[in-house]
Amino acid sequence: MGQNSVRREGTRRSSVPHARDHGWDDELHGAGEATGAGGEQEPAGGPDTPAAPGGRAARRKGTAGADGAAAGTAGGRAAARKQAKKAGKRKVLRWSAIGVAVLVLGTAGAGYAYYEHLNSNIRSGGRAGGDSGVKKAAPNALGDTPLNILLIGSDSRTSDANVALGGGKDLRDDKPRADVQMLLHVSADRQNASLISIPRDTVVPIPECKSEDGKETYAATTSQPINSTLARGGPGCTLTTWEKLTGVYIDHWMMVDFAGVVAMADEVGGVPVCVTTGVHDRSTAQVKGGSGLKLPKGTTEVKGEQALQWLRTRHAFGSDQNRAKAQHMYLNGMLKKLQQQNAWTDTGRLMGLAETGTKALQVSDGLDTVAKLFDLGMQLKNVKVDRLSTITIPTDPYPANPKAWLQPRTADAEKIWDLLRNDVAMDKNGDKAPAKPTAKPADAKPKPTAAAPSSLAVTVVNGTEGNDLPAVEGRAGDIKDVLTGKGFTQADTSKEAKPSKGTVVAYPKAAGDQGRADAESVAKALGLPTSTVRADGTIGNVTLVVGADWREGTAYVAPKRKAGDVPEGANDKATCMEVYSVYRWDGVS
Repeated sequence: MGQNSVRREGTRRSSVPHARDHGWDDELHGAGEATGAGGEQEPAGGPDTPAAPGGRAARRKGTAGADGAAAGTAGGRAAARKQAKKAGKRKVLRWSAIGVAVLVLGTAGAGYAYYEHLNSNIRSGGRAGGDSGVKKAAPNALGDTPLNILLIGSDSRTSDANVALGGGKDLRDDKPRADVQMLLHVSADRQNASLISIPRDTVVPIPECKSEDGKETYAATTSQPINSTLARGGPGCTLTTWEKLTGVYIDHWMMVDFAGVVAMADEVGGVPVCVTTGVHDRSTAQVKGGSGLKLPKGTTEVKGEQALQWLRTRHAFGSDQNRAKAQHMYLNGMLKKLQQQNAWTDTGRLMGLAETGTKALQVSDGLDTVAKLFDLGMQLKNVKVDRLSTITIPTDPYPANPKAWLQPRTADAEKIWDLLRNDVAMDKNGDKAPAKPTAKPADAKPKPTAAAPSSLAVTVVNGTEGNDLPAVEGRAGDIKDVLTGKGFTQADTSKEAKPSKGTVVAYPKAAGDQGRADAESVAKALGLPTSTVRADGTIGNVTLVVGADWREGTAYVAPKRKAGDVPEGANDKATCMEVYSVYRWDGVS
């Protein structure tokens, strides 16, 4: 990302400068328990700071009061204990105000300064590069929503050393491309997660995007691979493309450069990966390039440049799809390693990860402080590794360029996107998981009663275009007539179509709980699940978008979904990577 698009560019650790000289792909752009909260540390301003709650001045005051009361009665001792308890509560509140600065650092006096230092490491940019029209998923009964994070690997070729290693000096000024793209989906109940990849050379519809500085607009296209999105508007454009393609709202993006890969692998002490035979990904007489990866048979913990080589390897693993599988193995191994190290509760580990991670990553604005990053980590720490599914979208050759490019296998891809949109686990263990809550907590406030159908203005929009099919003509009018027959006499159609993967009943965000109750009454009348109801800050009344999942019939029939019901071959979790015969290594030469 350029200097104009991110803030606080920061410098990389001197121990890994060489990593910036390596590309993601070998063919350039071608085919302990935290202390502090309630702990015994002194106030940040020093032990004698008068204004510091719980400092010595406060304790002197509390002690004096206690001594006076204790002079004649046992109640004095009780008052002293009460005073000390209040002081402890004030201390907890103070630490809460500092937030994750204490949890991450486990310090007091120098904590805030170091917290600001970490914040200064973080480079961020806008969340989205365009308007996908996709809204955040409706919360479950407990008010929780899924978490979606787009992970991006950039292939910048700007350094002299990188040109010397990979060739292509004429591409020195090219904008970087998003050659690694994975969507991390964490369920609303935080019990399972999915990591979904689209191979870099897959051609998908790319929406209109603005450049990161807002000065240039890139027209929508249907004839370019998805890795070009980073050059068309930065990571925000990549995110918007994924939203448009999947119908899934993406909360954040995180982008790592080459130095970041090396630094993070070193920080965790190496990441375990496995090959069925020895591997040496090198140039051959038939195929030039190669990552240089050289590993013996079995499991190896890779770090430094070797970790980067693993993530870049494609030829030895046979295809882009298999490279995605190897990348999934790497990230799965890193998560397992962090959990084994108690990385979320060990203060020392947190400090190292915080320093390295804030330098290694570029993030969207919603993650632009240590506090936000730490909160994200806390949401991820409970996901069990055996509930992490790794998926690569099935593809076919792209007809216009079958040797170099791919296209999604539409029916299979849409099945995966449907599971994502509805937060259905992609592992079969989801059938054994505890049932999702169906009722709000007992102390939840009562829901308002929906207004009379005849008093509600409802706009019906035809959104049936999608999944490689045109819009169903007259669909909005048909559903409007159904609503009218059910008493919603103010229902009307919109002249403007709005393609949508799924059917949505939206209500004005400003209408709050009353708006939601009104929208739910519309959904109920049509047999739509309450999960289709969501708030929208851009509309003025209840709006029903009839999506590509409801192209016929007057009563909505929800598709049957089952945990783990992904297309054959899409679930690519492997214990060891197979090595293409040409690149097998005997471990000797």
